[in-house]
Amino acid sequence: MFILEAIKIKKYYGDKLIIAFDELCIQSGEKIGLVGQNGAGKTTLLDILAGEIASDEGVIKRYCDIAYIKQFSDEVITVDGKLLKEFNVQDKVNCNKVSGGEHTRLKIAQELSKDKVLLFADEPTANLDRKGIEALKKKLIQVETLLLISHDRDLLDELCTRIIEIKDGKLSFYEGNFTSYQNKKKEEIKREWFEYNQFIDVKDRLEEARRERQSKSKAMKKAPQRMGNSEARLHKGKTKEKKKKTDKAANIIKTRLEKLEVKSKPIELPGVKFDFSLTDPPGNRIIISCDDLSFCYGSKRIFNSASFKVYNGMKVAIIGNNGAGKTTLLNLISSRKDNIYIVPKAVIGYFYQGFENLDYNKTVLENVMEDSIQTETAIRTILARLLIAGEGVHKNIKVLSGGERIKVSFAKLFVSKANVLLLDEPTNYLDMAAIEALENIIADYEGTVLFVTHDSAFVNKTADRLFILQNGQINEFIGNMKELEESQQASQEYNHKKTQEDMLRMRLAEIIAKMSLPYCDKETLEAEYYKVLEQLKSISKPAN
Repeated sequence: MFILEAIKIKKYYGDKLIIAFDELCIQSGEKIGLVGQNGAGKTTLLDILAGEIASDEGVIKRYCDIAYIKQFSDEVITVDGKLLKEFNVQDKVNCNKVSGGEHTRLKIAQELSKDKVLLFADEPTANLDRKGIEALKKKLIQVETLLLISHDRDLLDELCTRIIEIKDGKLSFYEGNFTSYQNKKKEEIKREWFEYNQFIDVKDRLEEARRERQSKSKAMKKAPQRMGNSEARLHKGKTKEKKKKTDKAANIIKTRLEKLEVKSKPIELPGVKFDFSLTDPPGNRIIISCDDLSFCYGSKRIFNSASFKVYNGMKVAIIGNNGAGKTTLLNLISSRKDNIYIVPKAVIGYFYQGFENLDYNKTVLENVMEDSIQTETAIRTILARLLIAGEGVHKNIKVLSGGERIKVSFAKLFVSKANVLLLDEPTNYLDMAAIEALENIIADYEGTVLFVTHDSAFVNKTADRLFILQNGQINEFIGNMKELEESQQASQEYNHKKTQEDMLRMRLAEIIAKMSLPYCDKETLEAEYYKVLEQLKSISKPAN
């Protein structure tokens, strides 16, 4: 049963057509992921479907009420205490100061409390910690029908049954979850390359054949001077006939070339290679260290005699619950406070969510070039890698979307003189292609990177070390999130196995003690003894 229909929709911003599609129908029970590049119009589409803004053309038919978790909103929170408690923000309503994660939790609780048939969610995991994401995921599973914008690939995989891609204002529909969508996109690109290579092969052969015939036509000689008039006329006639046939063949080939269906070359993202030596990087083994980090916000203690070391060239993900001090740690390192030692040649570059490093009155290229130590070619390459290319580099910052501004901030940072990067929630509001590009750039980056993110997939692709913030301490783990979870799972299995072994050994001791008593049922005890002994051997046997 359809609960929403959108027909012949068009939306313009000024003279630019942002969205144009014939039909979008949402059925009850569907969980749909909406994907596309930054600035493609994902939030605009949600706003149109929700009735927040009007389309310039077309009709929206809504057959149910809609709840809407918006990416940016300052609504007054009025929600029952149960949901607030589930998201651990029962004491944060109407507080003057809440963290980004707490604000997101409040918005989620507000909209989920409305208990509507259809829920729209625009980047609902932004600034949430792992616990918050898990709590949200459980709630979204229970939602009847969902239309979701998210950069969290794991969330899209677990929840979605259909993916809608918005590109150049058009909608493309893919059955399945995000991984299924990615696989289908890879097949599409593979097919595009095949068709393009076929087109180039046919075009090259036709052009070569045409050149041969044109050359042959030009080479046809006039009658030699020694010929008589009658022979010359005969020669001229034969040559003219041959030339006519050759020119006709060349024109046929020309017509075939003109009618040949042109296949555009699939977009290839350029590789990024910086001259990292221009940053004059430090050669020290340890870049940043602290042996006694203590810090409080008022009466709340964040760090209590914590210690850590950051090694040269490491990619360190800082993880922990909301309020554990992740952003605080980045801020303390950036300001070199509280016993934090940074080697002299380390130059800190800090990525902020608030775009403090951008000049809104300048273009993309002007902003990135302003403090760059790299060449303009390198600058344009990294912008292209982040999907800002061609005339896009001359756009003014103030006309860009939030995600596009984030890309410019990254480009500006990577070409600066910084050789140690601090990134606070770098994947927030980025499209999937940009996240993958950022993963590759960080993997290839020769400097040291510390970053805070709740995107597990991003951590697994980029981190080789974790700082786990818990109970005022900073615990280090060598590896990524997946390896941490595998280690924790192995530890839990070992502890469970050890507990079972201890219980079985205790039971064996009890049986032996009972067998020494007079008038005991030795036959029964002996049977149990061998049974428990077999169980113990089975548990103690090493895994293959």
